[in-house]
Amino acid sequence: MDAFYADHFVLPLPEGHRFPMSKYRLLRDGIVGTPGLVLREAPAATDTQLLLAHDPVYVQKVVNGTLDSKEQREIGFPWTPGMVERSRRSVGATIAACDSAMKEGIAVNLAGGTHHAYRDKGSGFCVFNDAAVAARVMQRQSAASLSVAIIDLDVHQGNGTAAIFKNDSSVFTLSLHGDKNFPFRKEPSDLDVPLEDGVTDEVYLQSLREALEHLNNIFRPQLIIYLAGADPHEGDRLGRLKLTNEGMLARDRAVFEYARRLDTPVAISMAGGYGIKIETTVAMHRQTVLEALQYQWLKKPLSLETKP
Repeated sequence: MDAFYADHFVLPLPEGHRFPMSKYRLLRDGIVGTPGLVLREAPAATDTQLLLAHDPVYVQKVVNGTLDSKEQREIGFPWTPGMVERSRRSVGATIAACDSAMKEGIAVNLAGGTHHAYRDKGSGFCVFNDAAVAARVMQRQSAASLSVAIIDLDVHQGNGTAAIFKNDSSVFTLSLHGDKNFPFRKEPSDLDVPLEDGVTDEVYLQSLREALEHLNNIFRPQLIIYLAGADPHEGDRLGRLKLTNEGMLARDRAVFEYARRLDTPVAISMAGGYGIKIETTVAMHRQTVLEALQYQWLKKPLSLETKP
């Protein structure tokens, strides 16, 4: 299974910044040498690819460092050339994971999940929306109308993703998230499942099963992009849900089993995780990667007609 990394493209942050940037390096360190896992450097998304999901003016502002102070504040990162490069690589990794998944069944971006980025602005530590760009790139590469399901199990609603694909029947957006958690202004996904604070394994997993059944009844994806946030875990300082290690594993298995039943490739991104102890977040991400290794059900490219 291919795993794409970009942690060596450093996003410089000031001392005391609350974003856990080190988790990406720690995750790669924790899986290196795993049998069956092939670590690959993430390619950089091009302007042409970014523009499939983002406004040209916004892309140029990010690239040239001309965002105003309010726009920069909403993203939450100071502008640097490193921020731009890291953001490109994070998107490129999800594109590459989608490409690999279409051939092998499953692949992973060891970062990504930047679902708060809108078409024309960034937000919540998200500069470009990797799932949205990757979905558009894969659709552009396919001669047929490729159907994509974005299954977002980060504890925070994927507002940017929902807004980008509003009224787009080719992409189904599903989000299970904390009802009272960030973002406080939600955007309507194709299926939203808001959860109360303190939800435990049983309620969460039942809600997920029902959501996947609903998705199965009304939409047939040819590609799944799965945002496997670590932040529903009980050890997360921002998540406000109470999933155990076992509950998080069952969550991942439910998505992978759903994809395998449909014989549908799945590309995974790590999304959020803000553990009280960073080791907890890294352990949850690592658990997702190792579980994904059990689900390489496609051994040849899908029989989709593709453009030359």
